[in-house]
Amino acid sequence: MSIHGRRGVVSIALAAAFLVVGCGAEADPKADKPTAKTSAPRGNATTQGEQPAEQPPEALAVLKGQDGFELAISSAARDAGGFLTVKGVLKNTSGKGRAVPDLRGVETEVLKHGNSLGGATLVDAVGKKRYYVLRDTDGRPLTTTGLGIVSGGDSVEVFMQFPAPPASATDVSFQLPTFEPATLKLS
Repeated sequence: MSIHGRRGVVSIALAAAFLVVGCGAEADPKADKPTAKTSAPRGNATTQGEQPAEQPPEALAVLKGQDGFELAISSAARDAGGFLTVKGVLKNTSGKGRAVPDLRGVETEVLKHGNSLGGATLVDAVGKKRYYVLRDTDGRPLTTTGLGIVSGGDSVEVFMQFPAPPASATDVSFQLPTFEPATLKLS
């Protein structure tokens, strides 16, 4: 095929492409056409247009701390790897922003890695053992870190990971510096 023949084929192909694209769009869309809307599926609403409020999971324990802080523990679950992960929400119940109190404990390795929940412990009274927050190979605690100022009424999701007590231990005492202790049921 000659150069002129190729140009002709390319010109026809381009003209056809513009024609196809141009036919798909209207110059003046009609106002009576419904517009497409995307929405999340609705739950079992009691009346049309209302959605039920999300219920936070029931707390296993709510610990009161200093300066208006509360820790609501939502789960304390064992995993297959031999760990126990405690999850919850740290909330500033006061009306103004406050720095999270020092919750790191006194261990030198944990202290040098900044503000965290590294001072948390679990006590198995039946087995007579205390479990400390796990640390990685650099000594960083396996917890939420970098806690700073929490605005009044705001909250922060937190976690702490411990070695799992034996399966026979169903209840442990959870302790965190500056907070009152609480008994947790393990799952």
